[in-house]
Amino acid sequence: MRRFITAALGAALIAGCALGGAPASLGQTHDEVQAHMGTPTGRYRLPEGGQRLEYAHGPRGRETWMVDMDPSGHVTRVAQVLQDEYFAQVADGMPEDALLRLLGRPADRAGEWQHRETWSWRFHTNDCLWFRVTLSADRKVIHGGAMMPDPACDAGRIRTP
Repeated sequence: MRRFITAALGAALIAGCALGGAPASLGQTHDEVQAHMGTPTGRYRLPEGGQRLEYAHGPRGRETWMVDMDPSGHVTRVAQVLQDEYFAQVADGMPEDALLRLLGRPADRAGEWQHRETWSWRFHTNDCLWFRVTLSADRKVIHGGAMMPDPACDAGRIRTP
């Protein structure tokens, strides 16, 4: 019985690590975050100083962690941004750099007519959807964003949870 409990606890621990958790804790240094998470997939300057480190788990991944660092290099905020509360902040006229700072790099970029581009992010959902945003030729959001069926699910390349 003891072996069964030990095995079950070990499996739960491994599953928890595989699902991921917050990549950083408040107050950690830049070096501590990088030692744990590796090289960020993106870096963005914050308006109030400091920087935002992006840890995207794409292109098929459904999480992007943003770790905000103050000017002295300590973590002030950690958030998994591929979720409704962040998607709701996308608005017409938002510049490309603000969109990247909010959601991180997209899983997919597709060229459109009139020099537009549509970006798509996969996220955790019971439906097979992705969040899509179209940028104008002058690199600003047009038509906000929308949830749409993810074509990779239809092709069998992604399974819903």
